[in-house]
Amino acid sequence: MTREAEILSKQVICKEPGRYIGWPTIVRTRTGELFIVFSGDRDEHICPWGKMEMVRSTDNGETWTEPVVIRNTPLDDRDAGLLQTSAGVLIASWFTSIEFGANESYQKHAQTLSQEVRDRWFGHWIHRSTDGGATWEEPIRVVGSAPHGPVELSDGRLLFLGNGAHRHLPVRLRTFKAAGLVAEVSTDQGLSWQVMGTVPTPEGIGLGEPHVVEAKSGKLIGMFRYGTRILEEKFMFQSESYDGGRTWTEAYKTTILGYPPHLIRLEDDRILMVYGVRVPPFGERARVSVDEGESWSEEIVLCHDTSTDLGYPASTQLSDGTILTVYYQIDKPRETTCLMGTRWRLGDGK
Repeated sequence: MTREAEILSKQVICKEPGRYIGWPTIVRTRTGELFIVFSGDRDEHICPWGKMEMVRSTDNGETWTEPVVIRNTPLDDRDAGLLQTSAGVLIASWFTSIEFGANESYQKHAQTLSQEVRDRWFGHWIHRSTDGGATWEEPIRVVGSAPHGPVELSDGRLLFLGNGAHRHLPVRLRTFKAAGLVAEVSTDQGLSWQVMGTVPTPEGIGLGEPHVVEAKSGKLIGMFRYGTRILEEKFMFQSESYDGGRTWTEAYKTTILGYPPHLIRLEDDRILMVYGVRVPPFGERARVSVDEGESWSEEIVLCHDTSTDLGYPASTQLSDGTILTVYYQIDKPRETTCLMGTRWRLGDGK
């Protein structure tokens, strides 16, 4: 379906020596600037200190700024997503976690967090910037969460396909009764959100970490991580919506092994999906669809790695048509994780 992709370059985008960072999302703004948000300044994969940080580039990703903290709640801030709307508003999403309390090393710190603090900050969030990321407004609670955040549809609505599990909300805030995969919509540039639909799943199947893209026809394609603990069986599931996200087909299993998905529509209307693979050979992968998700190309290898602690890739298309895919991995043995990127060119598909 596509000619072989050409890998142009690979780079380390951000390192925080001795600190663990991960789960990035990238966007190219209307002015051509690149923004990446991620969770940084961490001890390890699960710890209390996660912060939402951001780096940016004004030269198509050749160089990057030092990271700046754009959100630091009293809890662990994880899975930073990012969107710039057509009106220029930046919307960053994340969720907070208290799982670090199960680790003996952090139990003393967990005991310092009052129930009031937990109720205030535990959950799923977005916040907005109307000045290009210089300042950020107060957080807005949402029902769902996903690693790469919401997308903008062609009619101007913002759609957030996410996990709406109740475990991420204090009891007093559990107003939406259906847990699972929810589609939320905003018609006011992210100031307010309403649940408009849910994605049906086969009985006994746990799905999460979704992302969605709008095809040229208006069809929505959602992809999901399969919740099994058996890595060799973590084939992604897929669902479609033909009415703007109100109703969805029952999610069905694909033959694509890996997680989690990030999808964008390229300038030529092909759909690009990237994802991580945590079984040998480890690394970051991509597939392309020329028929709005009805079928997917053979796997494209963006990079290899020797560790299972990797992934959460996200892509943006640059002004020259090339693609920059960012992800987290370990660069050198005995180092902690860092942000890395692969710049590549996709064949014309003919």
